Amino acid sequence: MRSGVRLGVDAGKTRVGVALCDRDGLLATPVVTLIRGEGTIGELRALAAEHAVIEVVVGLPLSLSGAETASTTDARTLADELAAAVDVPVRLVDERLSTVSAQRALHLSGRSVKTSRPVIDQVAAVIILQNALDFERSAGRPPGTVVDQHGGR
Repeated sequence: MRSGVRLGVDAGKTRVGVALCDRDGLLATPVVTLIRGEGTIGELRALAAEHAVIEVVVGLPLSLSGAETASTTDARTLADELAAAVDVPVRLVDERLSTVSAQRALHLSGRSVKTSRPVIDQVAAVIILQNALDFERSAGRPPGTVVDQHGGR
């Protein structure tokens, strides 16, 4: 398992959930939900620099069959823009059902969807990052695929 802080990102069309892990890569924790817009990449770049991350993990929302969707394209676009803006690798990892899992976890903790809206994306980012950390720990290799800094994969 590589040592270093990682930034987890749940890329939505309206909001972007952000999570971080500890230096040992054991535990992902929620950080913030950003409103998606012109400044989003700059905010993510600032968070990556502030926390001296070794990589950024962006969730790739695929359909249950593994096919790409409009949301997949949107996440790829954000990952491409982010890869061009930061000096660390950006990885795309399968995030099927992360938002559904986040909603379920919040519901089970007694929070309604309405009151959970501001944190659902953060919890989804935690799930994406934690799954990536767990994969690396068990497989002995980094998760997902690296996004080329020039917009390709």
